[in-house]
Amino acid sequence: MIDVGLYNYWICVVLMMIGLYTVIVRPNLIKKLIGLSIFQVSVFLIYITVGKVSGGTAPILGEGIEAYSNPLPHVLILTAIVVGIATLSVGLALVVRIKEAYDTIEEDEILEQDAE
Repeated sequence: MIDVGLYNYWICVVLMMIGLYTVIVRPNLIKKLIGLSIFQVSVFLIYITVGKVSGGTAPILGEGIEAYSNPLPHVLILTAIVVGIATLSVGLALVVRIKEAYDTIEEDEILEQDAE
């Protein structure tokens, strides 16, 4: 039986394995980029999960507050989301150029054309 307290970690592992499987197995370049995005979301989720303190509040000094949550993981994830979107857009632009040059986005067909 899965402990409810570890639910986020199980979701992270499942998403990570789905993304990794998609990147390794699928020959389609767009599907590979989707797999990378799924993998990236799992990393975001694990950082956000680690950054949450049970019973913690925002790090603003106040009376009666004993536990504070660290805002750094959340800030880092916001930056990583922006970088991830930019990287994905560059990857999609490269796929468009590959489609124009090779008339396909299947990795196997591209490698065959390069071997000729």
